Amino acid sequence: MKILLIGGTGFLGRAIAEEALARGHEVTTFNRGQSGGDVPGVETVRGDRESVADLERLADGRSWDFVVDTSGYVPRVVGEAVRALSGRAATYAFISSVSALDGFPAKAATEETGGWPCEPDAGPDDGDYGVLKAGCERAVEQGFDGNALIIQPGLILGPYENVARLPWWLTRISRGGRVLAPGDPAEPMQLIDARDVAIFTLDQAERGVAGRFAVTGPAGNTTYGEWLELCKQVTGSDAEFVWMDAEFLVAQGAGAFVELPLWGGPPSEENANFWSVPTGKAEAAGLRARPVAETVRDTWEWLREIPEEQRSYGRRMVHGMAPEKEAAILAAWDARSA
Repeated sequence: MKILLIGGTGFLGRAIAEEALARGHEVTTFNRGQSGGDVPGVETVRGDRESVADLERLADGRSWDFVVDTSGYVPRVVGEAVRALSGRAATYAFISSVSALDGFPAKAATEETGGWPCEPDAGPDDGDYGVLKAGCERAVEQGFDGNALIIQPGLILGPYENVARLPWWLTRISRGGRVLAPGDPAEPMQLIDARDVAIFTLDQAERGVAGRFAVTGPAGNTTYGEWLELCKQVTGSDAEFVWMDAEFLVAQGAGAFVELPLWGGPPSEENANFWSVPTGKAEAAGLRARPVAETVRDTWEWLREIPEEQRSYGRRMVHGMAPEKEAAILAAWDARSA
């Protein structure tokens, strides 16, 4: 089949390109060439999705079996691509997020919940990440003449991760010594590998499926403690985890989720359902999630080939805690426990 991949050089886009090529498909990528190299074997068309002229040049005289859009964050911008490509493919697969679900993560949300209120022509300042993703979904569903396939991933990890949550923890733990470990080690998580999202997306697009699917791992497929132990095992580290309660960490100014990746902070009503996204619809359609241990192992195999000083810990925001701050919090913990 012929596939147009908008993006294709980053994390999930790269996984989709590699999986599509492995299946024998012809893949065209459309991107600016600024976020990494294209996967060998794709046809590359350089252009900016925010340029109507570039989109028209891309679509001129071309057609595909389906489009996969991995890089849409602003409804107005996604709508331009939808209009340019409508009639040029049978299916438009848009990579959204579970954050687009109305009320998430405070409320238990499913595909049928619907998205946050957001117009399909909204601009970049008309909402936060999840709200704008909901508007992007509407831009596809209302504007594309064909099948609209909406993929709503949960927390994605795996090789080539450019958000750098797992890469930061692997790097920190590989250094060994006493490691600040946040919160409750028994806290359940819900993780999925980018390669499994790629497989599911391509499976549905190949079949001409339309509709919405929340795509993440099964709830409780690991715990925070198990996840950090996996990082310790694959790196061969002598790390000693020092588990600290959420209240102490907040008092010390430790930041949740970004400064301590994937730690959600103290339990709250606002985040009550972050790690409990129902996946029954996607599983019935064929979703399978590999063991988290495999994801951690493969991510370390990729990361270890990159010199530590060249590793990036986030594209839009830097993840991870500065060593001096971690040392100060460990010292405060020791003083409190003395």
